[in-house]
Amino acid sequence: MHIFYSGHVQGVGFRYTVKTVAAGFEVTGTVRNLPDGRVELIAEGPREELEAFRQAIPDAGLKQFIRHEDVTWSDATGGFRGFEIVR
Repeated sequence: MHIFYSGHVQGVGFRYTVKTVAAGFEVTGTVRNLPDGRVELIAEGPREELEAFRQAIPDAGLKQFIRHEDVTWSDATGGFRGFEIVR
């Protein structure tokens, strides 16, 4: 699952919150700020876990900051260990 979040998503603890939420799901991946003001999330795991993780992100207090969510799905690469914030 690859998501680009736009809105007021930088400087509000977005990445830290996403990492905290990820700990409750069987997912691996990364979250990072982009120079254009968006946040990029890449996550792998069982489809049900990814869907639940995706729904839990706005519910964790981030909904007010998200203006748009652009989601794409692709096959997992297996290249992640845990869930990390990338700088």
